[in-house]
Amino acid sequence: MSRAFVKEQDDKPAIDELPERPQSPHPNYVTPRGYAQLQERCQALLKQRSALAADTDDPLATQELKQVERDLRYFQARLERAIVVDPTSHPAGEVHFGASVSVRDENGEAREFTIVGEDEADAAKGKVSWDSPLAHAMIGARVGDSVVWKRPAGDVELEVTAIRYARD
Repeated sequence: MSRAFVKEQDDKPAIDELPERPQSPHPNYVTPRGYAQLQERCQALLKQRSALAADTDDPLATQELKQVERDLRYFQARLERAIVVDPTSHPAGEVHFGASVSVRDENGEAREFTIVGEDEADAAKGKVSWDSPLAHAMIGARVGDSVVWKRPAGDVELEVTAIRYARD
């Protein structure tokens, strides 16, 4: 008999295995604060896993447990691959990883952003990944330098007006 006409078991969950979260191919540079955030995330997932593992009778909890375990594997791998970079070890007058940079665009509009690791990036908070086009344009620049930020919406010329390295 063809397998097309065999009924699957109804009590079997729709998704047995979740696909793994993809890891970035880039080195996992992190600030000391970013490393602490990865550790906190792992700890929270461990607690969540313990709570869900106690409820083996609930199929929804079992499915959520699979998601938590997948996320835990992802963040543990990110933590294992983390390369902590102390931003204060860079020359103060040059843009590098961990720098908070103030710029002015062609229209005189001022902006500030901080170059951080991929896991720390949050554009809404002005934190950009070291591998972003903006960070690539800025790395190595000094106060007074003009750089070109290549964007899909069009290139923007930025003048570096200040560079600082925060102590976490």
